[in-house]
Amino acid sequence: MLDVTVRETVKATAPVLAEHGLTITRHFYARMFEHNPELKNIFNQSHQAVGDQPQALANAVYAYAENIDAPERLESAIRRITHKHASLGVTPEQYDVVGHHLLASIREVLGEAATDEILHAWEKAYDQLAGLLIDEEARLYREAAEAVGGWTGWQDFKVVRKAPESSEITSFYLRPADGGPVPHFSPGQYVSVNVRIPELNLLQPRQYSLSDAPNGDYLRISVKRESGHNGAPAGKVSMLLHQNIAEGDLVSVSPPFGEFRLDESSDKPVLLVSGGVGLTPMMGILKQLLSSQRQVLLVHGARDGDRLALWNEVREVTAASESRMESMLFLEDTSGSEDWDHQGQVDLATIAERLPADPVCYLCGPLPFTRMQRRFLREHGVADRHIHHEVFGSDILEP
Repeated sequence: MLDVTVRETVKATAPVLAEHGLTITRHFYARMFEHNPELKNIFNQSHQAVGDQPQALANAVYAYAENIDAPERLESAIRRITHKHASLGVTPEQYDVVGHHLLASIREVLGEAATDEILHAWEKAYDQLAGLLIDEEARLYREAAEAVGGWTGWQDFKVVRKAPESSEITSFYLRPADGGPVPHFSPGQYVSVNVRIPELNLLQPRQYSLSDAPNGDYLRISVKRESGHNGAPAGKVSMLLHQNIAEGDLVSVSPPFGEFRLDESSDKPVLLVSGGVGLTPMMGILKQLLSSQRQVLLVHGARDGDRLALWNEVREVTAASESRMESMLFLEDTSGSEDWDHQGQVDLATIAERLPADPVCYLCGPLPFTRMQRRFLREHGVADRHIHHEVFGSDILEP
């Protein structure tokens, strides 16, 4: 437990971090990559290029300072961080490197305002947080290694099937290259895929949700090709997977991780709400629920039928449930499409009478989409503990 002086000093610096946090984190990443370029193989360089990662870190540092007296408020974010770190193979030694460059950046950016007292307090606070993360990640590593078919680090998987699902989403069916057992996972979880990007001469990992239920035969990921738009760069890993990886090729894969997962101990009705590629983790959850007796409603939104993926699979699963499951599709552009239920963006208010009573809710999609659905559910009496969400990208804080 941090002493009172340290906590008060860290909390008092929160307004300073709100003002200078992004400058500090940009300086931090530039400094760290200059002195420890090997860490470029862990951090998403596309997020670095557009500034998403520095902004996410600035938000996280500010949130930690603001909640130093009530760390329980950050429990969800900390769980999300530890799972992501475990999927990347983060080591305790790397925390030392990060801490060194973060404290040096605070001093170099703030100058004389970063007194010895402030730096000492932040060093103690960082050490405590790092210790919590390291211990939790060690537990996750042990569980992954001890599971049937489990391992630590990266393992080669063979692409046994590559199947286009829409104009921009392709599924990859993966089996262990050594012929070993396929690992079990909780529906909703993800794996990291690690590939070398030739133009960067770097390994780059990305997380992809497992888009099928556990089956003992294969792992399936369904990857959206990020071709770049509105000034955003093209996704280097997704483009490489789509264009260069063929059936029979090997890819390096992490064990399954992620705290967005189906709670199979509950018997409450389930509401699944997704947008775009956010349908991918819902597929495993939906298929797993087929063997239960729970009422399920899946609501999904897509821009148009050309970019709609896996929907035939959704309809097949819900049809097999003998009316216990229902699926609803919102299409913004319905031209040329026959299978849709509502035109426009997902609007739960328009189908309020169809929503299950007292549900457990799972949300996945772009961050503004997830925030909007969560706000509606809160306003209609769903408790936070019954609203689960997945976040794609670098933002690890609550929507």
